[in-house]
Amino acid sequence: MKRPKLRKASKRLTCHKRYKIQKKIREHHRKVRKEAKKRGRKKPKKDPGVPSAAPFKEELLREAEQRKQRLEELKQKQKLNRQKEHEKRRKLEAKKAAKIKEKAEGKVGYLVIEASDVVLEVLDARDPMGCRCPQLEQAVTCCGGDKKLLLVLNKIDLVPKENLEKWLSYLKKEFPTVAFKSATLMKDRTMVRVTKRRARVDLSRTTECFGSKCLLKLLQEYGKTQNKAIHVGVVGFPNVGKSSIINSLKGARACNVGLARGVTKSMQIVHIDKQTKMLDSPSIIADPSNSALALALRSIIDTEESDSADVLEGANAILNHCSKQQVMMYYTIPDFRNTEEFLTLLAQKRGMLKKGGVPDIENIAKLLLCDWTGAKVSYHSQPPGSQRPPPYLTEDKIAEMQECFNLTYLEEENSNTVQGRTVTVMHCYH
Repeated sequence: MKRPKLRKASKRLTCHKRYKIQKKIREHHRKVRKEAKKRGRKKPKKDPGVPSAAPFKEELLREAEQRKQRLEELKQKQKLNRQKEHEKRRKLEAKKAAKIKEKAEGKVGYLVIEASDVVLEVLDARDPMGCRCPQLEQAVTCCGGDKKLLLVLNKIDLVPKENLEKWLSYLKKEFPTVAFKSATLMKDRTMVRVTKRRARVDLSRTTECFGSKCLLKLLQEYGKTQNKAIHVGVVGFPNVGKSSIINSLKGARACNVGLARGVTKSMQIVHIDKQTKMLDSPSIIADPSNSALALALRSIIDTEESDSADVLEGANAILNHCSKQQVMMYYTIPDFRNTEEFLTLLAQKRGMLKKGGVPDIENIAKLLLCDWTGAKVSYHSQPPGSQRPPPYLTEDKIAEMQECFNLTYLEEENSNTVQGRTVTVMHCYH
């Protein structure tokens, strides 16, 4: 049987009770006024104003108005000073937190190096030299023990074939270098299958993976020479694709990936097979004293926490470094004279406007930096004209790093990777 609804209790009061409450309130107010009178507190008298018959009335009113304006300006100034002080304190606290985080991540990075038998330094093929960390390479090559350093040239689909071949030829003279393109669009445990609905997706930038077979074989053969299961540390700057490489070798999404910096918060171990364990580490933090271009190329500028001046400087560095025609074609905007004009035109085109129709320059600059990180704005650098290895990398060290690796096999596989990547890209474009 359905239970009948119970009616809510009424909130109405009897007149006797309501009058009693009102009487108590009046008595309380009377008591408060009496005590205030005893303490000598009086109500502020209302300003009677200037009588109409008073001489110089207009001058007095003008002076009063000026006094009032000065007080308002003083209050506004004090408010702005308080806001500036608060912003200054917030920035100092943020810098302290960043330094603490940098030290912690630096310790994690060195812990990864210490725990690894082989260290993979991941480089972005668009700017390999800008992604190299001399301190890290020196730590690996000069530390005791039989540690090896491999360079993984990732994102090879974003640069022309000739440029890729030049960089491979340049880098292999210092360390064994593997050409690589990570797989993307992975589910938690299995690779996404390319269905008919996804037939128009550019495969060179999605599920296709190049170089994983070569890298796995090199690591497995090195493990056999050591007669033990090896630990492979993966290190590098933000957004070079460290976690994506591990996912590609695993064939499943074992590590979280994303365009935002700092997705990997701590070291984690991923078992590739019985003989190989990968150590994923947080990104290397670059020295903020580097140029705006260096920070922008390495995707170091944090669009969420950085000052607007840093964001605009990074956007200016990228625009000055990219092909102007390519930028105009990608964003479909007319010719521009400088960075400010470009950001204004793009903000108007995208409808990113502030109150009164003013272009939102800061947010559109952040959009440009995000497009850069996501490889929507293309760019590639050229290898240096002459090769001068750093002081810590002697001929003996170079030979030591190349030991136990089949360099002939690596050369052949890199050539196959470059050719296979070119065929896939051409197939997708046609």
